[in-house]
Amino acid sequence: MKTVTIFTDGACSGNPGPGGFGAVIIYGETRREISDGFKLTTNNRMEILAVIEALKILRQPCNVNLYSDSKYVVDAIKKGWLQKWQKNNWLRNKSQPVSNIDLWQNLLPLLQFHNVNFIWVKGHNDNQENERCDYLARSAINSPTLNIDFNYSH
Repeated sequence: MKTVTIFTDGACSGNPGPGGFGAVIIYGETRREISDGFKLTTNNRMEILAVIEALKILRQPCNVNLYSDSKYVVDAIKKGWLQKWQKNNWLRNKSQPVSNIDLWQNLLPLLQFHNVNFIWVKGHNDNQENERCDYLARSAINSPTLNIDFNYSH
């Protein structure tokens, strides 16, 4: 399998508020950048969406080293929260539903298709690729044509 490196970031202007995501996908000498913006969403939704959209770019199963500055995303995977939530019928405890269920459900098949190693990187700490993703995400927020995050609810 190919080994791919991905950096992701999400951002919001207000939380909730206009948001965006950015990702950098690197395979050998090939580099691709993606981003998109939304009228009303949350930072956590954009962090997860960045991962989803980056993994969707890969057309065949890959070994992926995925760097994110989101403890929410990295811990949900590495600490087994995602599997626990799924087993608990998408409840965090006996009565509290998991936030962003739609995105977690979209991420699950991608994690089964690819072998993804999630790596937390401290944000705004001079990591060039993380800074680039932040720039892409923040630029997407300023797009004149923002999408609607149909599954976001207050």
